Amino acid sequence: QVQLVESGGGLVQAGGSLRLSCAASGDTFSRYVMGWFRQAPGKEREFVSSIWWSGRTSFGADSVKGRFTISRDNAKSTVYLQMNSLKPEDTAVYYCAARYTGGLKYDYWGQGTQVTVSS
Repeated sequence: QVQLVESGGGLVQAGGSLRLSCAASGDTFSRYVMGWFRQAPGKEREFVSSIWWSGRTSFGADSVKGRFTISRDNAKSTVYLQMNSLKPEDTAVYYCAARYTGGLKYDYWGQGTQVTVSS
């Protein structure tokens, strides 16, 4: 199984940028589709984006399209979420997750990293 550790969260002003990283270890990185989720206070967890080994991507909420970019460095077993033009409504705990290619459920989760966007 894979272990995931996120980093890169913090406090940023509206309009700013942050890059989240998620380092994977413990298993073959290529076996997994990597995803980012977020959960704001009082709200359900929301799917943000995912990326396959090949680089194919998908996005969840329309609100992040054009502002967030997911990428992965397979040599470093790391997935990134570049977040630009941040808005206060992007404030949330961001989680990295992994699922087996072909699987339906994300089985492995990181501990989360807080992103706070001030207005």
